[in-house]
Amino acid sequence: MNTANIRRALTVPAAVPAAGPRLRTNLDTDLLKLVAIISMLIDHIGGAFFPGVGVFRWAGRLAFPIFCYCMTVGLLYTRDIRRYLGRLAVFALVSQPFYVLAFHPWDWWADLNWTNWNIFFTLFLSLLAMYGWKERKWWLFIVTLFAVCWWNFDYSGTGIQLMLLFFLCRNHPKVGAALYVLSYLPALWSGYPEDPRCLILGGITVDWTIFAILAAPLIFIPTRSNLKIPKWFFYAFYPAHLAVIAMVQFML
Repeated sequence: MNTANIRRALTVPAAVPAAGPRLRTNLDTDLLKLVAIISMLIDHIGGAFFPGVGVFRWAGRLAFPIFCYCMTVGLLYTRDIRRYLGRLAVFALVSQPFYVLAFHPWDWWADLNWTNWNIFFTLFLSLLAMYGWKERKWWLFIVTLFAVCWWNFDYSGTGIQLMLLFFLCRNHPKVGAALYVLSYLPALWSGYPEDPRCLILGGITVDWTIFAILAAPLIFIPTRSNLKIPKWFFYAFYPAHLAVIAMVQFML
């Protein structure tokens, strides 16, 4: 990997072909999504019931980058981007009450704060922004990026940043993996000692987001599990597991 390859990957990405392989990273998306929802489930169990136990949140750092990567694959392969966006929007709306009940129940009847949005809203806006980028509708990309950064969306503009990296480096997995790892290296020195989710190594507090690096092999190294899971399972799992968490919290 040299400077010329990096410059070519970032400034002159290959055109998206009409047929055949459209990226050289991992296309085993059912396996990736399964890893992502298991990671997310562990993260949410930790957040809801064991907030002081860091290992739950560490395992959960794999979920968001993998979801962003799978949406990048979807952007390149979907036959109808509007239907794809529509599904994300519908499940964002369906999931919102369960998300609030699971993690922000006081928002509705105490703080009257209804702007803690679930992750489907972030994924929807990130995909919409990348659609604008892919189709060179720069106004759409800029407006969507502003919206996701300005309002209280989970992960803010990180989803767009990740999808942009995956998209531009889709034919240069080594470059993409290097840039992906580099993007998380500031976590090595940006943690807060009072945060129980952080890791202290040799007197240095490592921010818990560093564990997102563990998703890199899954994203950039092709696998062939032949796993086939109905796509609606992945959509339905999100509101369903939030509903269970909310119900258990209510019972406790």
